[in-house]
Amino acid sequence: MPSNHSDDLRSVDRELLAALRVEGCMGIGELTEYLGVTATAVRQRLDRLMDKDLIEREKVVSGRGRPTFCYHLTSSGHEKAGADPSDLADALWREVIALEDEGLRDQILASVAKRLGKQFAAQANLGMDEPEVKSPEEGRQGHSVSLEDRLQRLSESMANRKIPMEVSRDGQMPVLDINACPYPTLTDESTDRVMCRLEEKMLSEALGQPMQLSSCRLDGDTCCQFSAVSTPTTNTGTAIGVSAATRSDL
Repeated sequence: MPSNHSDDLRSVDRELLAALRVEGCMGIGELTEYLGVTATAVRQRLDRLMDKDLIEREKVVSGRGRPTFCYHLTSSGHEKAGADPSDLADALWREVIALEDEGLRDQILASVAKRLGKQFAAQANLGMDEPEVKSPEEGRQGHSVSLEDRLQRLSESMANRKIPMEVSRDGQMPVLDINACPYPTLTDESTDRVMCRLEEKMLSEALGQPMQLSSCRLDGDTCCQFSAVSTPTTNTGTAIGVSAATRSDL
C-alpha cells in the first residue's frame, strides 16, 4: 500500500533531506556550502527536522579541538526523502490479484491485511487494549475499552494517512464510516471486491474485533460502512458467530 507521503514539509526542508540522502552525514559547514544558504538558515532547518524526528545528530570528536556535530537521516527521514512508492504498490497489487493460484493469492492478501492491521493498531495505540463489544441482546461488559472508543482512536489516527473515517451509530451499535476509498487507484471493481475484503480483514485485525462491510460506495451507498460482527451463542453458551472476513478469508 502507498506510504504516507504527507505535504507538511517546506520545500527548503526537503532540499536539506535530499542533501543528506545523497551525501550521508554532513556538518553545518558542509550543509551551508552545499545548499548555498547561511549557517543560521541551516540551523533553523535542522531544528525543525529534528523536532519531526527526520534527522538526528552525532557528536564527532577530532583531536583536542571542540567536538562538532554531524547530521544524518533517521529511518523516518529516509522514508520522507525517498521516492513515492505508489507506482511500486500499484504494480505489486495488480500482479497479486492476477495470480491464477487462488489459494496463493488469498494467502498473500490475508498476510498483507494482517500486517497492515497490526501497524494501524500500533499507530492508534490499540495494541494493549481489550475491546468491549455490547450487543443489544446480550449487553456484555467487563472489558476496559469500548468498541466505540477504539473506533474513534483508529479514525483519528487514519486521518494522518488521508483516510477519511468517522464513527457513527447504527441503532445501538457504533459503526465506522469511510467516506472515500482509501486506495482509489487500487480499488477492485470486479465482482470479487478483493480490496473491500482486504479492508474488512485489515480493520478486524486492527480493532481486535471481527468487522464486516455493511454498505459500500461501489454499490451506490454514500459511504463504506463497517460494523462489528456479533457472536451469538447456542443454548449452552458456545459462540457460533464468524465474521464475513473470516468466512471468506479473502
